[in-house]
Amino acid sequence: MNRDDIAQMRRSYTLAGLDEHSIASSPFAQFSQWFEEARTSISGEANAMTLATVNPDNTPSARIVLLKDMDERGFVFYTNYDSAKGQAIAQNPHVSLSFFWSELERQVRIAGKAEKISRGESDTYFQSRPLESRLGAWASAQSSVIEGREVLEKRFAALQQEYADAPIPLPPFWGGYRVVPYEMEFWQGRVGRLHDRLVYRLAEAGEWRISRRAP
Repeated sequence: MNRDDIAQMRRSYTLAGLDEHSIASSPFAQFSQWFEEARTSISGEANAMTLATVNPDNTPSARIVLLKDMDERGFVFYTNYDSAKGQAIAQNPHVSLSFFWSELERQVRIAGKAEKISRGESDTYFQSRPLESRLGAWASAQSSVIEGREVLEKRFAALQQEYADAPIPLPPFWGGYRVVPYEMEFWQGRVGRLHDRLVYRLAEAGEWRISRRAP
């Protein structure tokens, strides 16, 4: 690894701008517009987002998860509730999400509180998953230490036999979280690193207020 090469990695952002007069009044409407553009424009998974949590020992932790639903209530993802992220959320529900769509020179940052969705919602999504994914949710005690991959494979094979002719139920330890936002930032790369940053902040009265921040 050449450290000088890393230091010289640069890209000029020239595709678009972001203006207070053209942005949607609702952050959810603005996100929907950008997400649709990302979904049809980028080569990767447009719904991949970084989820940052605070561990019980007050250390930060971040990982990529997939957005599976979004409306004006918030942003939904699914996981094992007993996982490291689930334990962190149980201790401190304040989380951050971030999307980075390099091809569009855009980033969205979301701050909010994570709350479990209903079991009915989780079950509807769980039953829509591929068979292997449903079995995998049962097979993996997510974030726990295991002796080797064969532990997972043996458990998976046993579950295949157990549910060969039976429906696979929603695991009691698995389901969705909805991140209910109180702040959303839309970032558009610009020339000279004078990027556009427009922030929606939820006011006490329930309306969203928009401000511009220095890049």
